Amino acid sequence: MRVGLILSEVLTGLRRNASMVVSVILVTFVSLTFVGAAILMQAQIATMRDYFQDRAQVDVYMCSAISNTETCTGGVATDEQIAAVKAELEGTTLSPLIQEYTYLDPAAAYASFVENFPDSAGVLTEEQTSAEFHVTLLDPTRSDVIVEAFTGVEGVEQITDQLQYLDPLFSALTIATYGAIGVAGLMLISAVLLIATTIRLSAFARRREVGIMRLVGASNRFIQTPFVLEGVVSALIGSLLASGAVLLGVKLGVEGYLTERMGTIPWVGMGEALLVVPVIVLIGVTLAALSAGFAIRRWLRA
Repeated sequence: MRVGLILSEVLTGLRRNASMVVSVILVTFVSLTFVGAAILMQAQIATMRDYFQDRAQVDVYMCSAISNTETCTGGVATDEQIAAVKAELEGTTLSPLIQEYTYLDPAAAYASFVENFPDSAGVLTEEQTSAEFHVTLLDPTRSDVIVEAFTGVEGVEQITDQLQYLDPLFSALTIATYGAIGVAGLMLISAVLLIATTIRLSAFARRREVGIMRLVGASNRFIQTPFVLEGVVSALIGSLLASGAVLLGVKLGVEGYLTERMGTIPWVGMGEALLVVPVIVLIGVTLAALSAGFAIRRWLRA
């Protein structure tokens, strides 16, 4: 009987404050959608970072006929200079850090350039192309050791660390994630305040019933429970809608679009999205329960 009475009070409150309840649902839906998106974005950044770090290389370019750096005053790198670089890579200092390395002579480097950039094939000739060493490290974060070892060495034109080109991308994605978290935080604050306002209005609209319940000896917990459940139900609906939006976005946007067109890059999938769903629901329900409980307790003490 008491459970039936509580549920009846909850339904009454939801019906009387339908417009406010819809507002709570929408604000919760939008804010938790941003929360879910931010979590998945952070997971995607971590996945992409691991993927590219495993494949990132340090490239050592030897002097070519058109090189004009201080280490290339002697013109094209000699066989002795190339052999010295190979010996350094295979030496006791650097070899423990290196997973593997490949060497491309000017002819092979030019062929690779033409294959990768066919529209720019006429920019260079084979004689103007540098010999190259592509070094894959066991720990990509130790690339500075390779860079330092060959900086200023005669016959070496430049050393490039591929991860340096990816860091701005990861930084931009991280900033976007923080932006999504900031928007989600503001929206969650709005949802909490809106839930508290809704509960106070609901309590005021039913002040006569609350007074009667007090006169017949109902406990504060019994009086508060319907109002707390009103907030929880509203937030739960918003949380479920947000979960559905996140799952739909991953299914259609990531698996249905990005994966098909950029399949070489690992993307988050439904597995990760399903792990986010309970987090979204838990955040929504917990904030609603705390906000509604605080609001009704404060109103009853007034």
